[in-house]
Amino acid sequence: MARTRPCEATVRAGRLAKATQFATAASVVFDLAEDARDVADAYVTLCVHAGIAAADAVCCARLGEHSLGDNHHEAVALLDKVDNQLAKHLRTLLELKTRAGYSHTRTSDESVRRAGRAMDALVFAAQRTST
Repeated sequence: MARTRPCEATVRAGRLAKATQFATAASVVFDLAEDARDVADAYVTLCVHAGIAAADAVCCARLGEHSLGDNHHEAVALLDKVDNQLAKHLRTLLELKTRAGYSHTRTSDESVRRAGRAMDALVFAAQRTST
């Protein structure tokens, strides 16, 4: 059984603020790097955090609840109730999370592009549903 937490406007606004903060930090890190490959893992990790927070904001706005806990696959399933494309974007980010944050290998250029696209889609959706 998926663990969820009811949320109201304050929670939704807080999760959206975090999504925006992580997305902004990801852009700054990427833009200021002399070589984007040197910050690829940090960038993807920030994209993941932005995407998770954005997914929570979308679920709050549309379902009145968001996923709770470490099982992010439950968050994907909950988001899928709202929009299967957004769930696909969150799944993409979660697939990249382990390599970017915990692996010894560098994140590929293609993974950086995928993470950026997924993050942008989720944050845009969160901003759109929270207005």
